[in-house]
Amino acid sequence: MTVRRDVLNVLMFGWALPPLLAANAFASANGIVIKSYRNPGCGCCGKWAEMLKAAGFDVTMEDDADLVGRRKAAGVPDDLAGCHLAMMGDYVIEGHVPLREIERLLTEKPDILGIAVPGMPMGSPGMEMGDSRDAYDVVAFKADGSRTVYATY
Repeated sequence: MTVRRDVLNVLMFGWALPPLLAANAFASANGIVIKSYRNPGCGCCGKWAEMLKAAGFDVTMEDDADLVGRRKAAGVPDDLAGCHLAMMGDYVIEGHVPLREIERLLTEKPDILGIAVPGMPMGSPGMEMGDSRDAYDVVAFKADGSRTVYATY
């Protein structure tokens, strides 16, 4: 649990909540809705959505036969394409983005179009298969095509 989350929990609730309860309280209290799209039948996308649901987010996942077209319309650069696309308010979340970075996005509210985890890195949320873990970046991107590394795993 981060120090910032501990402080917020003490201020909001009078005590520091365990991480999962803190995430549930944060998402539920703010009515955070995430609308997700995946290639038909993709299982790892469902695992990612379940992680967010367990943290208290209101998540839906729909199959989309034209996910490439939906990404293009949402402004996701081709080289940042991941496994699935999600919309959360004014933000785009592309691929297997960790919960911590989604919470950070909601807390900091940066002036960006979205965040992405390109490809399908092993060990990223929804891709936890065995002991294999890839290093990967969460990339923040803007509508003008500029980008920065938002986090490294």
